[in-house]
Amino acid sequence: MNFNQQVIDEFRANAGRVGGPFEGGRLILLTTTGAKTGNRHTTPVGYLPDETRILVIASAGGSPNHPAWYHNLKANPIVQVEDGVFTYDAKATILPTPERDKVWARAVEAEPAWAAYQAKTTRRIPIVALEQVSAAPPNAPTWGAALKLVHDAFRRELQTIRREVTTSGPTLTAQLKINCLTACQGLRIHHTAEDSGTFPHLRNRFPELTPTLDRLHQEHESISALLADLQQVLAQNNPATLHTEVDRLITALEAHLTYEEENLIPFLDA
Repeated sequence: MNFNQQVIDEFRANAGRVGGPFEGGRLILLTTTGAKTGNRHTTPVGYLPDETRILVIASAGGSPNHPAWYHNLKANPIVQVEDGVFTYDAKATILPTPERDKVWARAVEAEPAWAAYQAKTTRRIPIVALEQVSAAPPNAPTWGAALKLVHDAFRRELQTIRREVTTSGPTLTAQLKINCLTACQGLRIHHTAEDSGTFPHLRNRFPELTPTLDRLHQEHESISALLADLQQVLAQNNPATLHTEVDRLITALEAHLTYEEENLIPFLDA
C-alpha cells in the first residue's frame, strides 16, 4: 500500500483525523476524474480556508511538474471533496494571475514552506479554488452521530486556530484572519440551522425538551456576541488580545457543545 492510500484510509476511518506529517493540519481528500483515462483518483491535499470556498495549492513539494490532480481538474473541473464530515461535489477554478498572486502572498506569509517549494521549481505554482456545488448530509449513521461529527470538526478547527494565534508573532497574518472569519461564519451558519430547523423539530416532537432548547438558544446568542467580539479584535490586529478572545470562545463553545450532545443526542437517535 502506498503512502497516499494509507493517509486516505486513516482519514476515512477517523473522520478526517490523521497522524504523521499531516497531523494537526487542514486536510481534504480530493477526487478528480482522469484527464486521459476518465478514472477517478483520490489524493490527500492540504487546503486554506477562504470563507465560502477552500483553496488548494498545486505545489507537489516543488517538483518540476504540476501534480496529476491539477491536470485532471483542469480537464474536468467538477471534483469531489471529503472533509471528514461531509462529502460533496465542488467546482474547481484555477485562480487568474492577479488573484493567485494575492492569495500566494498571504499563503507564504502564513507558511514560508510554500516559498521554499516555489524556489525549487521554475514552474509557477497554481492555486485552485474549490466551491461547493452540491449539498449532502454528514457522513454519519444517525443524526446524533452527525451532530457529534460536526461539533468535533469545530473543536479541531478552533484548536488549530488557537495554535496559529499562539505562534503568530507580533502581527496577525492575513490568512490567520481569514481562518478566524471562516470559522466564525461556519458557527453562525450551524447555529442558525439549529435555531430554524433542528430545535423547532425537537420541540414539537419532544415537548419535555423545551427548557433545554431554550437554554441552547440563549447560548447561541451568547456565542454570537463572542464571535462579534472576536471579529472586532481581528480588525485591531492585536495577537495578544486575539488569543484571549479565542480562548473565551473555545471555553464557552466547549461547554455549549458538551451540554447539547449530552441532552439532545438521545432524542435525535430515539
